[in-house]
Amino acid sequence: MNPYVLTILLSSLGLGTVLTFASSHWLLAWMGLEINTLAIIPLMARQYHPRAVEATTKYFLTQATAAAMILFASTTNAWLVGEWNIQQLTHPIAVTTAMLALALKVGLAPVHFWLPEVLQGLDLTTGLILSTWQKLAPFALMLQVAPTVNSSLIVTLGLLSTLVGGWGGLNQTQLRKILAYSSIAHLGWMVLIMQFAPSLTLLSLIMYIIMTSSAFMTLKTNNSLTINALAISWTKAPTLAALAILILLSLGGLPPLSGFMPKWLILQELTKQGLPMSATLAAMTALLSLYFYLRLCYAMTLTIWPNTLAATTPWRLDFTHTTLPLSLVTMLALGLLPLTPAVAALLNL
Repeated sequence: MNPYVLTILLSSLGLGTVLTFASSHWLLAWMGLEINTLAIIPLMARQYHPRAVEATTKYFLTQATAAAMILFASTTNAWLVGEWNIQQLTHPIAVTTAMLALALKVGLAPVHFWLPEVLQGLDLTTGLILSTWQKLAPFALMLQVAPTVNSSLIVTLGLLSTLVGGWGGLNQTQLRKILAYSSIAHLGWMVLIMQFAPSLTLLSLIMYIIMTSSAFMTLKTNNSLTINALAISWTKAPTLAALAILILLSLGGLPPLSGFMPKWLILQELTKQGLPMSATLAAMTALLSLYFYLRLCYAMTLTIWPNTLAATTPWRLDFTHTTLPLSLVTMLALGLLPLTPAVAALLNL
């Protein structure tokens, strides 16, 4: 892709998100979301591959539907209440429609079906942008809308997403689909606590972005798209293969890795709020996610030669791209748990 075009598209991605962050009027926020969607579409379709075109079409249709629902919800609220302000979304119909539209935007269950299919059709770099940066603007709106939404709806969306995210990833062999279901499960955890402790949602989002960036960059460096390819990646970079296992376990939320921090604080806050059943269900669904992360770890460590994988061993060539971003996010994805007391004190938990 022409570097000038790429610069314009990436600038538009940034502009769309910042516009949504800065807006207090629904039309301006909607405009930011639309700029965001239209900027990423050429990046998704640049491979000239049928799967990429199919993924781009699916993404465009779902995002256009969600944007239309947001516009409908805000117009309904303006008609019935007389307010265009985002935080003044008070009418029950408008609030519920807006929340479901934003759930469709980010890919929460039960409106998650587009996410694994779209992510599977993209290359790893665009997939990383879709899984991290594209979640920021809808989450900024969700955090502002959440106080007026029915809490049963939010908890249901959260628990259903953690369950679907864990259940859906069990039978997958494609790493991009596994990461898509992992994304759905993590989003479920964030939404679950959104109404009770918005600061915890923000912490979970930051940790999710760090861990997912680390996972995507590791796969890109190893050039692995399937479990079979992952199983022979140790021949390319043994150290990175060892770290990749820890990154996956961090995504699963195992102590003493960074991924345990948000889950620990969320379960503690849910128990404080008098929702022990929700906390128990969320913890049980985390085991489903942990199973498929452990499956990937097993493929990387215990299926070493002699194995029966129908894949050729790759050459151990020197890396041609920089690994500084990968090393930074990997360090953060593995070593932030000791900061938990400081984070809890900072968030007044």
